[in-house]
Amino acid sequence: MALTDLVSGLCSNPKHTKWIAPILNIADGLLCAFIIWKVPYTEIDWTTYMQQVKLYLSGERDYTLIKGSTGPLVYPAAHVYSYSLFHHLTDEGRDIVFGQIIFAFLYLICLTVVMACYRRVGAPPYLFPLLVLSKRLHSVYMLRLFNDGLAALAMWGSIWLFINRKWTPAVVLWSLGLGVKMTLILLVPAVMVVLALSLDIGRCIRLAGLALGIQILLAIPFLKTNPSGYFERAFEFGRQFMFKWTVNWRFVGEDIFLSKGFWAGLIVLHLLILVVLGFTCFLNPSGTSLPDFAGRFLTGQHRGIALHPSFIMSALLTSLSVGLLCARSLHYQFFAYLSWATPFLLWQAGYHPILVYALWLVQEWAWNVYPSTNLSSAAVVLLLGAQVLGVLVNRDRAFPSSPPTPKAKQHVQ
Repeated sequence: MALTDLVSGLCSNPKHTKWIAPILNIADGLLCAFIIWKVPYTEIDWTTYMQQVKLYLSGERDYTLIKGSTGPLVYPAAHVYSYSLFHHLTDEGRDIVFGQIIFAFLYLICLTVVMACYRRVGAPPYLFPLLVLSKRLHSVYMLRLFNDGLAALAMWGSIWLFINRKWTPAVVLWSLGLGVKMTLILLVPAVMVVLALSLDIGRCIRLAGLALGIQILLAIPFLKTNPSGYFERAFEFGRQFMFKWTVNWRFVGEDIFLSKGFWAGLIVLHLLILVVLGFTCFLNPSGTSLPDFAGRFLTGQHRGIALHPSFIMSALLTSLSVGLLCARSLHYQFFAYLSWATPFLLWQAGYHPILVYALWLVQEWAWNVYPSTNLSSAAVVLLLGAQVLGVLVNRDRAFPSSPPTPKAKQHVQ
């Protein structure tokens, strides 16, 4: 009986994450070194990134003219600046191994931040092994050197700052991540909700201006030459993805996938889910209706609410998952955003630990099938749906309406 209690405590008591997290982090560091040593690097976009950066470094400032062997530059300016640094550090991209080492460190830094977020909200120890076991996630960072690794690091850093109520640094880091890749725009609904609930309208407007100002500041060198070309390429909302590369909606068939009706339907579904979240989950801490809250907020009567860290993290990651669920096309590198979010959302959905592990395994399998199949793509969509539906059904658990008590705060430090 004592052994059973010990095992149960090790799996469920958050206090054990204080020593479990660093052990797993060190073990994953050794795994990263082994991957770089033994697993062959696969060229996908690194060479193109370096070709595009070389054009930028040679003086090209027209975004529409910056291209590489696999296509044009389609990421915002912070991507260019980041890979310019990598271009310098890796002998113009030729030293692939050193590039892999850099990305291994980025991965481990991000993992450390993710674990800190999990510990801050009191996540149980049994979730932590799932944070270090993803084959696809290691591939995205160490074997592909995708910019999603950088964007994911900025995303998780901003989540850590948000749940610790560091509003200005959180917005700055989130906006910088958005400047690397547009995927972080999926967090906008939750960022707006968290800030609106936590602050008054004046401060929210200033933070919104700060986020926008960062994007403009990053883009200044390109805006002087071809401003419309920059925004069309860096934030290409109407971009048409190729069916053969999609990970999620392959099972609907190519004709439906490419149709405008399907694209419009996903947008409507996205908005509908966000509206449902807004009325059933996001407004819980305010204790009022949307019209009443909006009236108080817009007239300056709302002064801010102390949100539970779990509410903030659930809102941000649920917003991300809804966006991924309703995206017409996901590519394998998008797993950088989803992988570390899934264990938390499955736990917040109230699924049994055995089911959490089972769903995680199915998701990991689905994202490692290449090329995707009807079955694997259906699994990707269904598992995203299970996460979103789960937190909606268990919204009182996922979106607590009151801040933690002093005792609870100590428990989740």
